[in-house]
Amino acid sequence: MLRTMLNSKIHRATVTGADLHYIGSITIDSLLLEAANIFPFERVQVVDITNGNRLETYTIAGEAGTGIVQLNGAAAHLVNVGDLVIIMSYVEVEDSKAAEWHPVVVLVGEQNRITEVRGMRPTSLKPADADG
Repeated sequence: MLRTMLNSKIHRATVTGADLHYIGSITIDSLLLEAANIFPFERVQVVDITNGNRLETYTIAGEAGTGIVQLNGAAAHLVNVGDLVIIMSYVEVEDSKAAEWHPVVVLVGEQNRITEVRGMRPTSLKPADADG
């Protein structure tokens, strides 16, 4: 049996832009994506801490070091610049490994700079092992 587990999250990022006329997605600083083990075009869930809205979209890698976290397309209706958000990715894990699973949590501070990365996985649970 497979269980859907939190793979990683970027916690309390600040929305830096909202572009209603872009095709869609969320643009995220590529350094944040790398730290959180989230790939470009990967599906993510975005939870707006400020207003409670939740949405799903896919990621686009933004310029490294800029701190960009921009909602694009229809999702731009659900957030405002300055809102705090949590960006989460999920993974399918074999039931036998689920009890040991630990997500990666990327904490950010001012200008969406990484302040801490928590929950590095034990070597027996590398992301490549997630699907069994």
